[in-house]
Amino acid sequence: MTLRFLALLFACHAATAIAQSLPRPDHIVIVIEENKSFAQIIGNPSAPYINALAKRGLLFTQSYGVTHPSQPNYLALFSGSTHGVGNNDCPLELSGANLAGALAEKGLSFTSYAESMPQAGFDGCAHGAYMRKHNPVANWNKLAALNQPFSAFPQDFAKLPTVALVAPDQQNDMHDGSVAQGDAWLEKNIEPYAQWVMAHNSLLILTWDEDNGPADNRVATLFIGPMVKPGASAQRINHYNILRTLSEMYGLAYPGESAQAEPVRGVWQKVGRTRK
Repeated sequence: MTLRFLALLFACHAATAIAQSLPRPDHIVIVIEENKSFAQIIGNPSAPYINALAKRGLLFTQSYGVTHPSQPNYLALFSGSTHGVGNNDCPLELSGANLAGALAEKGLSFTSYAESMPQAGFDGCAHGAYMRKHNPVANWNKLAALNQPFSAFPQDFAKLPTVALVAPDQQNDMHDGSVAQGDAWLEKNIEPYAQWVMAHNSLLILTWDEDNGPADNRVATLFIGPMVKPGASAQRINHYNILRTLSEMYGLAYPGESAQAEPVRGVWQKVGRTRK
């Protein structure tokens, strides 16, 4: 056996061990908030619900957006690439790999739920407090059926897709509205799911697209679910790490830059299903 062969064999076993160590949630809901730094959320008395949720789950203390402004961060999380976009211009017409397509290749499902969007498949740039720049799936014409208003978010959470992306509108995502307003929206609309996940092998991810402008772009990211060890993690992550983690969980192809990112490690309980 050559040294090169042994090295390849070791690398293969290491990659398999990483994949098998990750849970396989039945459902994941990712909620994306807007333009607030870690320090503006964690410890802020105007966000009592989020801070209580952080104590129930896992808080990443070194989580970062990948760039500024908002739109390329959403694209990064959904497709592993900013596609060279460095602004909030609309409309975009994009193609290529993305989370929805990778899930579909494995017979799994994805839906984006955007608050205040007037109808399914809406391709306009704005409608009231809805902004397409915060709804990345709308930029892939072939995915129009997966582009749903938040009013379509199922009350029976067992009917959720494998992975769902939730985008509150600009009044409720802390972009135009206050931190307190966004916190109250989450408690009203997301807390029922946050409770449900604990008995249903599912996961809630709450994150922010970017901070409010300082150079380090540090944001709060929370994972809540029975497969998560409650507490805090100082491992450095960004949107690409989150996408890589989802890809590892379901055995998907790695879109874009997520192929070079590390999955989230060392935070998982040995409960529920695991990636085979």
